Amino acid sequence: MMIVLVSAAELRDHWWQGMFGADAKPLAVSRAAPTETAQVQTPAAPTIPVVRPKVQTVSDSLEITGNAAAVNQVKLIARVVGFLEQIHFEDGALVRKGDLLFTIQQDQYKAQLQQAQAQLQLQQAALLYAKTEVVRYTALLKRDAATQVDVDHWNFERASAEANILTAQAQIALAQLNLGYTEVRAPFDGQMGKHLIDVGNVVGGNGQEAALADITQLDPIYVVANISAQQALQIRTNLDQRRLTLAELQQVPIEAALSDETGFPHRGTIEYVAPRIDAATGTLLVRGIMRNPDRTLIPGVFVKIRMPMGKVVQSALLVPDRALQEDQGGRYLLVVGQDDVIQQRYVQLGALTGDLRVITSGLKPDDRVVVGEIWRATPGTKVVPQLTTIGG
Repeated sequence: MMIVLVSAAELRDHWWQGMFGADAKPLAVSRAAPTETAQVQTPAAPTIPVVRPKVQTVSDSLEITGNAAAVNQVKLIARVVGFLEQIHFEDGALVRKGDLLFTIQQDQYKAQLQQAQAQLQLQQAALLYAKTEVVRYTALLKRDAATQVDVDHWNFERASAEANILTAQAQIALAQLNLGYTEVRAPFDGQMGKHLIDVGNVVGGNGQEAALADITQLDPIYVVANISAQQALQIRTNLDQRRLTLAELQQVPIEAALSDETGFPHRGTIEYVAPRIDAATGTLLVRGIMRNPDRTLIPGVFVKIRMPMGKVVQSALLVPDRALQEDQGGRYLLVVGQDDVIQQRYVQLGALTGDLRVITSGLKPDDRVVVGEIWRATPGTKVVPQLTTIGG
């Protein structure tokens, strides 16, 4: 009995060929080389731009919603009777003070003026004749050639002629005034509305006061708002209960902006404050006046209004308004601590001054406030603060 010794590899090949055929080759088994242990690297701390709060003196202000209003808005009325002969403007046109807008039939008023002038000449001639007769009859009376009655009569005629001259002069003035009313002119610089009566219509007749058109003054323009009684009392408290004189009041600045404008680009001064609080609404009317050369503000449009509260804050801390965030706990800033770790700091807010927000509490002058890369500045994260300047 012969014993044949075979290797493990030959035995594997024999088994494989028995299972899959004589030509089948077993799959090579590869052994992967053991991998080296990966090195774990700590990510570098992100660089975060920060600023120190800006310290400056600011005045506490009040922001409310109001609306613009025309300083002057006039309905143009025909003051004499006649046919409307001509319209001298286009609807919506800008006009200057004194520009001719309408012409009303003038013929009859020119004739009335001529009649009054002729009457004046007649009375002047009567006065001259009466004076001559007074002199003549006075001389005749001294020679007993006339009576005192004759002298008195011509003195009366002279006085009557003088009175008639005054009447004629008044008639001339009235005729000139009526003739002037046939030309309707712009009472101020402004913008015309549409004409309301067409050429050929009789205007000013039978006591009618139908408007020919309206004109609105747009520069300057009012901004009007109502502040609450509590706000009015707070302003009074800030002023130590002192009422401003009218001259002082008209020096108080007021600012306005449309809803789509940034900041408060329109500036003026307070022009009027109502003397009492409206009992029905519990508010106090405040009106400012400002230039409006580009007619950006139009009467009736809603505007944001900012006015001082009369309180001055020394050494106020201001930060860019964009740095503020908000969650359920309130408004907060991200501040880099002494260990360069981000902290979440809840703060109390004051007025907005341009792009800067006054922080009334929760912040110190030497704090470093995160103003950029906020999405990378997570509370508890160590960072590399890059100090910049506000506005830089």
